[in-house]
Amino acid sequence: MNSFASQVLTWFDDHGRHDLPWQINPTPYRVWVSEIMLQQTQVATVIPYYQRFMASFPDVRSLAEANEDLVLQHWAGLGYYARARNLHYAAQQVMALGGEFPQTLDGLMTLKGVGRSTAGAILSLAWQQRGVIMDGNVKRVLSRHFAVAGDSSSSQIQQQLWTLAEENTPQQRFAAYTQAMMDLGATLCTRSKPLCLYCPVKATCQAYALGTPTAFPQKKQSKVLPTKTAYFLLIENQQQQLLWLKRPPTGIWGGLWCLPQVDVEQLTELQTILEQQWHIKQLHLQPLAEFRHTFSHYHLMIKPVRVYGEFTQVLEQMSVWQRPKQAIEELGLPMPMQKILAEI
Repeated sequence: MNSFASQVLTWFDDHGRHDLPWQINPTPYRVWVSEIMLQQTQVATVIPYYQRFMASFPDVRSLAEANEDLVLQHWAGLGYYARARNLHYAAQQVMALGGEFPQTLDGLMTLKGVGRSTAGAILSLAWQQRGVIMDGNVKRVLSRHFAVAGDSSSSQIQQQLWTLAEENTPQQRFAAYTQAMMDLGATLCTRSKPLCLYCPVKATCQAYALGTPTAFPQKKQSKVLPTKTAYFLLIENQQQQLLWLKRPPTGIWGGLWCLPQVDVEQLTELQTILEQQWHIKQLHLQPLAEFRHTFSHYHLMIKPVRVYGEFTQVLEQMSVWQRPKQAIEELGLPMPMQKILAEI
């Protein structure tokens, strides 16, 4: 075992996280679900979602047999909803294999949504095999320790980082080292304010020696995100239920339920569409507080508006009518929709 891995493991034994929910009874299923949830999402956010998910879907069979809407409902608020759809599909793949997860890297990577790093984590954390990982935390630790220059999203730098990860992953204590690297990046080698003085490998960290740890990993200069505008319509029937439409399976909020959306800039444009295309009579609009929601590639200015009138054409598009509280409890709603309901 090289000195880097040895120092990281010694630090982990004393200061690492040992009581996370998925560390208790780390079956392949439990580890897999946690790894998918932890993609692009912090541990503190994931824990309550994970616990609720496990309470409803305690094993791969229960997940595979669940209705997709119910799975998405449990995911609502975590974002990156393709993860939930892939999780559901992959559970069905596992059941087709007899209910047992593959025990090889290539086998795990045949599961939808499982890449090289996630497969490596499952191998080490669940199967106690040697698995190499490269999540955001590990990328940051290795980029800084070895002062890896260049765009970290490029294939060349990615390969360089994978080589470093392979070289430094020990031949023993696989699960401990995997968790240690994730913990080191999450608690000390953080994105904006790294606690270098407490780092177990600061003596050999090249970025620390340069005095510029936050300069790594290096990225292309970020582009200014464009802003789009959309109105979300609160259309209420006589039973005080709102109209909800299910989103297409791909695209933003794929498979979730949303208020009807109209992509126009001005309220007058919206009124024209409702009158001419939806043939709404005695139309009255009541704008509510607008807010901005940011996706990876753009900002969306969300403008909720109550719509009053006679909805002769809207019924043709209807998916389901639900009261606000019932919708939150029974439908998979993205966080912005929940925010709108909270305001009313």
